[in-house]
Amino acid sequence: MGRWICRPCSRAADSWMLLLVLVASCSPALEATASPPVPHIKPSYSFGRTFLGLDKCNACIGTSICKKFFKEEIRFDNWLSSRLKLPPSYLLSYSGNYTDDAKSWRMVDITRLTTKYQHDQADKRICTALLKTRTCSLERALRRTARVQKWLRAKRLTPDLVQGLPSPMLRCPSQRLLDRIVRRYAEVPDAGSIYMDHLTERDKLRLLYTLALNSHPILLQIFPDVEGWPFPRYLGSCGRLVVSASTRPLRDFFGAAPEVAADLAVQLLAVLRSMGTNDLNYFFYFTHVDAGTFGVFSNGHLFIRDASTLGIIDREEGSPLTGDQQEHKDIFSCLTVDCQSAAVSCNSIREEQSLVMVCRELLPKLLGGKFLRAVQEEVDGFLQRCADGFTDDQGIDGVVAELAELLKPLRSCDARFAYRYPDCKYSDKY
Repeated sequence: MGRWICRPCSRAADSWMLLLVLVASCSPALEATASPPVPHIKPSYSFGRTFLGLDKCNACIGTSICKKFFKEEIRFDNWLSSRLKLPPSYLLSYSGNYTDDAKSWRMVDITRLTTKYQHDQADKRICTALLKTRTCSLERALRRTARVQKWLRAKRLTPDLVQGLPSPMLRCPSQRLLDRIVRRYAEVPDAGSIYMDHLTERDKLRLLYTLALNSHPILLQIFPDVEGWPFPRYLGSCGRLVVSASTRPLRDFFGAAPEVAADLAVQLLAVLRSMGTNDLNYFFYFTHVDAGTFGVFSNGHLFIRDASTLGIIDREEGSPLTGDQQEHKDIFSCLTVDCQSAAVSCNSIREEQSLVMVCRELLPKLLGGKFLRAVQEEVDGFLQRCADGFTDDQGIDGVVAELAELLKPLRSCDARFAYRYPDCKYSDKY
């Protein structure tokens, strides 16, 4: 009996001792590999390729500013808050902040060239029309088109390559204007050449897609603010988002004080005049204006905020496209507009067209009910004549000058107008 009892006890003791040895031998190792406390990680944007539109490239605008997004040197509406959260993707524009040194920040506008819904509908239209499917590789589909194949073979951007595109800027294109686009296209390294040798196939597709969708960012690039053109500065693109200097839309100033309204109206008239009279001999005209077409910087300076409805006629070269040549249509003609919509003839553009639109749609809202009775009646009467299209023989320069002279004395000279203060104290120009 003793043997039967003793052996199990011995085995149990041996097992117990073995367990103690193992625990003792493992404890130091366990201590050595113990995980340190998890440090607090600063919340960060969780960018998806879908939000930026990078999943659609190269049917997109560009990638020149993507690093700024991923390095959090561009932030959305929470400004400098650590609670970084992406806004809804369905919005057309976002207020953001931009930095080069992580210390000083400046406000920027982050915009889509169309709404997310319109983008999605255009993508479906491409797949359905070209590949007969609801979803597809947009780049693969577009590369099959005759227009893209022609672009990829081209050494120079010529009027026949852009005929039928819906952008007003390309309705009456001259070779001089198209050369300027290639030479100043900011999504590629600057080659200073009118030939497209420095554009890869990817670059050519992105340029074509941008021109077909909305020419706004191209206008900002080829007519930069640093040269005196009335556009906000183009900072770059990432996927289908465009980043530019921030402006407040003119609609925010419809309730402004009389002296502010008068100042903005004088600036607006000066912009319209510069659109018809400039050193490069281009005539700019609007096909449509609304309360978001113009914007105002923080220093009070007025700019063209949305250039998507701007057409350009080259008074120096004219346009080689006439008649039926301009009516060529394909998938690029219909990304965001109705393919059946009739385009306006270049010969039908009147010199006073933009001024009449502004007098009808914007100036009454900006200047209405702002001044003393006698002055207000004079302003209202002039705006009515302007909205009716000026049936007399007075030229547009005379019209703009007359209204400007009426409004200039109604302005004030103080720090609210930083773009001209304190210069206005010492100059009759203002």
